[in-house]
Amino acid sequence: MVTISINNETRQFPEPVSLAELVREYREHNPELAFAIAVNGEFVPRASYAQVQLQHGDTLDIVNPVGGG
Repeated sequence: MVTISINNETRQFPEPVSLAELVREYREHNPELAFAIAVNGEFVPRASYAQVQLQHGDTLDIVNPVGGG
Protein backbone atom coordinates (compact mmCIF):
# COMPACT_ATOMS: atom_id res chain seq x y z
CA MET A 1 0.00 0.00 0.00
CA VAL A 2 1.31 3.45 -0.95
CA THR A 3 0.28 6.33 1.32
CA ILE A 4 0.57 9.88 0.00
CA SER A 5 -0.45 13.19 1.56
CA ILE A 6 -2.30 15.47 -0.87
CA ASN A 7 -3.02 18.95 0.49
CA ASN A 8 -2.81 17.55 4.03
CA GLU A 9 -5.26 14.71 3.28
CA THR A 10 -3.96 11.15 3.38
CA ARG A 11 -4.71 8.97 0.36
CA GLN A 12 -3.83 5.32 -0.10
CA PHE A 13 -3.17 3.53 -3.37
CA PRO A 14 -2.76 -0.23 -3.87
CA GLU A 15 0.42 0.33 -5.91
CA PRO A 16 2.79 3.16 -6.87
CA VAL A 17 1.17 5.86 -9.01
CA SER A 18 2.66 8.43 -11.36
CA LEU A 19 1.98 12.11 -10.93
CA ALA A 20 0.38 12.12 -14.39
CA GLU A 21 -2.15 9.48 -13.28
CA LEU A 22 -3.00 11.47 -10.19
CA VAL A 23 -3.44 14.66 -12.25
CA ARG A 24 -5.86 12.86 -14.61
CA GLU A 25 -7.98 11.89 -11.62
CA TYR A 26 -7.79 15.42 -10.18
CA ARG A 27 -8.84 16.90 -13.55
CA GLU A 28 -11.98 14.74 -13.59
CA HIS A 29 -13.23 16.65 -10.55
CA ASN A 30 -11.69 20.05 -11.42
CA PRO A 31 -11.65 20.33 -15.24
CA GLU A 32 -11.33 24.12 -15.47
CA LEU A 33 -8.99 24.74 -12.55
CA ALA A 34 -5.45 25.96 -13.17
CA PHE A 35 -2.95 24.60 -10.67
CA ALA A 36 0.67 23.84 -9.93
CA ILE A 37 2.02 20.85 -8.01
CA ALA A 38 4.87 20.52 -5.55
CA VAL A 39 6.13 17.08 -4.55
CA ASN A 40 7.96 17.09 -1.22
CA GLY A 41 8.27 20.88 -1.44
CA GLU A 42 9.69 21.00 -4.99
CA PHE A 43 7.50 22.32 -7.81
CA VAL A 44 7.29 19.92 -10.75
CA PRO A 45 7.04 21.24 -14.33
CA ARG A 46 3.99 19.88 -16.20
CA ALA A 47 6.26 18.34 -18.82
CA SER A 48 7.72 16.10 -16.09
CA TYR A 49 4.48 14.75 -14.59
CA ALA A 50 4.69 11.42 -16.45
CA GLN A 51 8.25 10.80 -15.22
CA VAL A 52 7.48 11.43 -11.54
CA GLN A 53 6.66 8.17 -9.75
CA LEU A 54 5.10 8.88 -6.36
CA GLN A 55 6.45 6.91 -3.43
CA HIS A 56 5.08 5.93 -0.04
CA GLY A 57 5.27 8.94 2.27
CA ASP A 58 5.42 11.60 -0.46
CA THR A 59 3.69 14.92 0.19
CA LEU A 60 1.89 16.75 -2.62
CA ASP A 61 0.72 20.33 -2.55
CA ILE A 62 -1.71 21.24 -5.30
CA VAL A 63 -2.01 25.01 -5.41
CA ASN A 64 -3.98 27.48 -7.51
CA PRO A 65 -1.97 30.34 -8.98
CA VAL A 66 -2.98 33.74 -7.64
CA GLY A 67 -2.38 36.88 -9.63
CA GLY A 68 -1.66 40.11 -7.90
CA GLY A 69 -0.54 43.54 -8.59
